[in-house]
Amino acid sequence: MYKTIIEEKNRVIFVLLDGLNYKNSEYMGYMIALEREGKAKFLKVLSEMPSLSKPLYETLLTGKKPIEHGVLNNGTPIMSKEKNIFSLCREAGLVTGVSGYYWLSELYNSIPFNKIKDTTTNDENKNIQHGRFYTLDHYPDEVVFIDGEYIREKYNPDFFMIHSMNIDDAGHKFGSDSKEYRYSVRVADNLLSTFIPKWIEEGYTIIVTSDHGMSVDGMHSGKDKLEAEVPLWVINDKKDLQLGEEIEQIYVTSIITSILGIGTDEMKKRAETFYRGY
Repeated sequence: MYKTIIEEKNRVIFVLLDGLNYKNSEYMGYMIALEREGKAKFLKVLSEMPSLSKPLYETLLTGKKPIEHGVLNNGTPIMSKEKNIFSLCREAGLVTGVSGYYWLSELYNSIPFNKIKDTTTNDENKNIQHGRFYTLDHYPDEVVFIDGEYIREKYNPDFFMIHSMNIDDAGHKFGSDSKEYRYSVRVADNLLSTFIPKWIEEGYTIIVTSDHGMSVDGMHSGKDKLEAEVPLWVINDKKDLQLGEEIEQIYVTSIITSILGIGTDEMKKRAETFYRGY
């Protein structure tokens, strides 16, 4: 029954707005408009522990908890040892791309990251075949999206990830209860309103979420709601994807892989949760 669903191939754009907590998603007017008009499904995601960036990139892309996949902090250069969305796409003959922070290159392509050789990546033998990676937390979100759109238009990836850092950067500098943090959230929403309509027209499923939230004192790693609750939007024209109001973060992987028509047995089993009547 699951097989009949995943045979319908789709392309996915996965937008990861680093450091966006659930509370401050209320400032994302465009995304709220999509939800109100029935063009997006919106729900709360509970981050795994520790609620840190690199461990949760790996969780979102493998469906494993940090204690299982072994990426437990941001400071240790490490490559993924798990089946992940990029490697599964490559095995299935799908094209992958990323515009994002260099930790993604280290997790899924090679370590250590070489700024000269790895910043721009075009290699069909790598898990992330087409990439543009940055190393500065204040690298402008607008440029991340523009870099991403160039890759998308040139290489037409089946799975494409855009990962921006300005919300997280503002949160660490000023805390989540600051005008700087809220401004970064609004900028991200404006960027999404610029690109999403075109992506919808071209038939993509778009998933927008975050890895972790941000406390008022500019920190994250624990289970406090501001640190561990994040928003998620799914934008597509499917009628069979049934989501509740809240899910664990490990299920995000299965939403993506089910749409792409790939996945491990564990991912496929979890995906059945989202399809009622099959």
